Amino acid sequence: MEAKGSTTVHLAVYDTLADWETGHATAWLARAGYTIRTVGPAAGEPVTTIAGVRIVPDLALADLTPDDSALLILPGAEKYDEGDELTPFTAKARAFLDAGVPVAAICGATAGLAKEGLLDDRSHTGAVSFYLAATGYKGGEHYVDADAVRDGDLITAGPTEPVAFAREIFARLGAYEGKRDAWYRLFQHSDPAAFAELNG
Repeated sequence: MEAKGSTTVHLAVYDTLADWETGHATAWLARAGYTIRTVGPAAGEPVTTIAGVRIVPDLALADLTPDDSALLILPGAEKYDEGDELTPFTAKARAFLDAGVPVAAICGATAGLAKEGLLDDRSHTGAVSFYLAATGYKGGEHYVDADAVRDGDLITAGPTEPVAFAREIFARLGAYEGKRDAWYRLFQHSDPAAFAELNG
């Protein structure tokens, strides 16, 4: 099911973003007809990923509203462990979830959501349980030791699971119905039979 009829997926971008974590999701959502737009601290002001790639955001976080979006993706970043600079992004995630628009967070972004209180009563995962516990959050009993977890409108994953993360995003948005299993087997397990299924 698509949020509010929108076909725009918003990808948060900020300094120290972990490049490898969202590529499967964004590339394959674009192939499924979604428009991917980047959202940064300020429109037109470049951010630099862990790899040193410069990205110029399409719009500023302050200008993003849930009504304009099918999904907000929060990649991990070292900045989540260095202070509160990215708190505006987790506050925006709260606004999305309150509006019934899905949010997908991976790696360090899960710690940001934990600090925001968004994992206190939702099933979730992350890098490891003690990483999230270090935030002081109250949701430890809801931690699931899994590649990726989807609880209603919230999707979480650890840093080594970009393929499982994408699979749960596709499931929430209803993308690749009937082919998600083949897609996952191809990219997670290099199953050659899955290629024919996916492209059949």
